[in-house]
Order: sequence, then C-alpha cells, then structure tokens
Amino acid sequence: MTRYDPHELNAQYNNRALVPDFADYLARWSLLSEETRARSGVALDVAYGPAERETLDVFNAPGSGVATQGKAATKRPVVIYIHGGYWRSLSKREHSFVAQPFVDRQHCVVLPNYPLCPSVGVTDIALSLTRAVAWVYKHIATYGGDPDNIVLIGHSAGGHLAAMLTRCAWPVVDNALPRQTVKSALAISGLFDLEPLMHAPMLQADVRLTPEQVALASPVRFKRPSKRQAITPLSCVVGSDESDEFRRQNQLLKAHWGSSAVPVALEIPGCNHFSILDALVQPGSALNRLAMGLSQ
Repeated sequence: MTRYDPHELNAQYNNRALVPDFADYLARWSLLSEETRARSGVALDVAYGPAERETLDVFNAPGSGVATQGKAATKRPVVIYIHGGYWRSLSKREHSFVAQPFVDRQHCVVLPNYPLCPSVGVTDIALSLTRAVAWVYKHIATYGGDPDNIVLIGHSAGGHLAAMLTRCAWPVVDNALPRQTVKSALAISGLFDLEPLMHAPMLQADVRLTPEQVALASPVRFKRPSKRQAITPLSCVVGSDESDEFRRQNQLLKAHWGSSAVPVALEIPGCNHFSILDALVQPGSALNRLAMGLSQ
C-alpha cells in the first residue's frame, strides 16, 4: 500500500464495507442486549461525569450486587467494557450482550457511554473514560464488585481507548486512586497508531484528527515502559479475517512496548471485525478463555 493513499486507507479501515452483512451483526447484538438487560440485575444510566453521555450501566447476576446495595456481598471481579464505533457512533446499549457470559461467571460488568466525535476530540474521549474508571473504583463495591480487581476490555476504537487507559497516571486523575487502578486489559481489533486514520477520508469528516491529537493519542508513540514500572499488562487480539492494516496495528504495541507490557498479540482464526465479538462471548472459545483469565 502506498503510504497514506486515501483510497487504500478507506478500503483497509472501512469495516462495514469489508463485512457486507455487518448490519445483521448489529441487529442481532441489539436483540441479545435487550435480553441481557432483562435477565441480569442491572443499574442503567448511572452518571459518572457531567456530560450527557457520561453514563454507565452496571450488570450483576440476579439477586446479587444491585439488589443488595449497602449490604455485605462477595466481591466480584470487575470488567469494564468499552464499545467501538470509530469514536463517532454506537453506544453501550447495543453492547449489553457482552456482559452476559461474565455475569454468568460471577463478574460485575460495567459498560460506559462516552461523548462522541465530532462534538469532542479523541483525547477528550480518553479523558472522559478516566472519569468512568475513577467512578468504578470508588463505587463498584456498592454493587458487589472488587475495586482492586478491575479489568478493561475494548473493541476497535474501544481497544484503542483501553490501551490509552493502561498508561494513565491515575493519582493525577484523582489522588484517591492507586497507581495501578486497572489490573489488566484486552484490546480487541484495536487501533494504536492514529496517523494513518488522519489520512482516511471516511473518518476525518467526523473524527477530525490533527497532528497534535495523533501525537497525544497514539499509544504506539508512548514511551516504552521500564522494567521497574508497575505495568498494567495489555493483551492484543485481532481476527485473522480482518484487513492487513488492522492485523498490522495489532502487532504494534508488543513491538514498541515490549512483551512485559504486551504479553499477548495474536490473531483469532476465522474472525472478522464483527464476528470476533461473537467469539468473545462464546463460552469456552480461546478468546473467551483469555478474557475470563484477565481477572485471575
């Protein structure tokens, strides 16, 4: 690919064009999400910040957590799932289905919304999600969750945001937060070098990346962590049927951050950009086992 050829970049990064039946996935996810909200104990649209979209949902097994607020409860591992949509679309509502397999395994699951481009920039979104994580650390015990066992999982743009959050200086966000507020993280089909995306016309009308934002919000440009640092390990996975660019992006952080910070960078066989979430929620799949093991 000629570097930054706009037509080729559009072809590589337009997942809806690459997966012609993408609408079927989104429709099925919405139906499954409705079922999940009906089956699980759930607190909806809890505010974590002042903006309209700074709300989150908390999922627990029926009869636990939400139903026993204020009472002693077993502390459950906490999964924060960050949805994708190229920082400009979708919401937590279409992704409730991701919570169910974790709830079934006695996890507490949090799905945050966040402000979207073009109303805000990518760096603003990352800052918004630091407030979401801070809220979880301070309040999740009320819902039966363990604030000392918080895991991040993000898909696509959410994978990028999860990577950003692994390198957050949490005491700067809030001096009540420990340095390693997040125990571990998983980026699914993540984006770690935003420079090519700045040259993709399909995105720029909404995302409006600037060179300054690319420098601040590209995890690949972050300093390699030293061996003495307390590191939040980040696992990176991508579908084997995704574009060459997504598969290239998946390898970047292990090369730049090292294997201590990125112990896993692998491809999930037979998965495209959408079906990889089916693999995530399929009990016993390789990706499901990897995700469930993050809180161990």
